[in-house]
Amino acid sequence: MDNRVDTLESISKQVVNCLLCDLAKSRINAVPGNGDIKSKVVFVGEAPGKNEDETGVPFVGSAGKILEKALREAGFDRKEVYITNVVKCRPPNNRIPNEFEIETCTSAHLKVELQVLSPKIVCILGATALKSLLGLGHMTLYRGKIITRPPYRYFVTYHPAATIYNNKLKETFDSDIKRLYSLIKGENKTLNDFA
Repeated sequence: MDNRVDTLESISKQVVNCLLCDLAKSRINAVPGNGDIKSKVVFVGEAPGKNEDETGVPFVGSAGKILEKALREAGFDRKEVYITNVVKCRPPNNRIPNEFEIETCTSAHLKVELQVLSPKIVCILGATALKSLLGLGHMTLYRGKIITRPPYRYFVTYHPAATIYNNKLKETFDSDIKRLYSLIKGENKTLNDFA
């Protein structure tokens, strides 16, 4: 049996029982990551929304449907990837998580999650994840690019929720997920080309 299963189950329990910041007071459910632990790609979003807070599962609301459709059209099966968030509890009124919440959750949960999963690529979904994981702003400068910061390679794209508010981003987001799929499938040659 893969030791990562036990370790990720342990991380999930820690997330569900976490009281490290005030988001624990307002959440219904904490939302650990889920998916295929052998996936070569891990998708990292910002934080759970209303539907995720109610179900305890990441990306099951409107943004999740957009992501799932883009994954399917690109050739991914949602069951074959791993999806998580920077912050594991819903911020009140879906506000952007503050720096303390981001730092606390990243240190306590996300960094450990990524170490255990050891993906080929971490797909950053949106500006908050970009700033949280790489300390970078200006999404438009990095979108569609691979950034190498050992031990990971990061692929940057919009958060699927952004396509709800700006329909022009939909085509770009779908195209990015297709490109990510081709990078994963031809990883040895293509990843080096885009490093």
